Amino acid sequence: MNYWLLKTEPSTFSWEDLVRDKKAVWDGVRNFQARNNIKAMKKGDLAFIYHSMDDKAVIGIAEITKEFYPDPKDKDWPVMDIKPVKKLKSPVTLATVKSDKRMANMVLVKNSRLSVQPVKKEEFDWIVGLSER
Repeated sequence: MNYWLLKTEPSTFSWEDLVRDKKAVWDGVRNFQARNNIKAMKKGDLAFIYHSMDDKAVIGIAEITKEFYPDPKDKDWPVMDIKPVKKLKSPVTLATVKSDKRMANMVLVKNSRLSVQPVKKEEFDWIVGLSER
């Protein structure tokens, strides 16, 4: 299993929208590095849902339910399907992640603008553990 982080602006599509809809097509990605990350995702992988802009925090965990396929609106770009797994007990902010030296190499710290990014298992576990304190 692999782990990921999916960034979204809550005013466009939030964790609450995903929970309400029970599933979503993750589309709108127009960055080559993010595209390659989508193509690397496998069914069953887990992804943090990260609210960018004002919140700047990991909010919940989603599961990849369908591996990449062509975006119906633009066949040159991939999309994938996700469903909500659980909301974190407490959001974990970007500032909190940046404040821990163990997370210094996390993609979220090094390239916070990348909309779809890999997360190492130990990073994933650390964020989940921190949210439960």
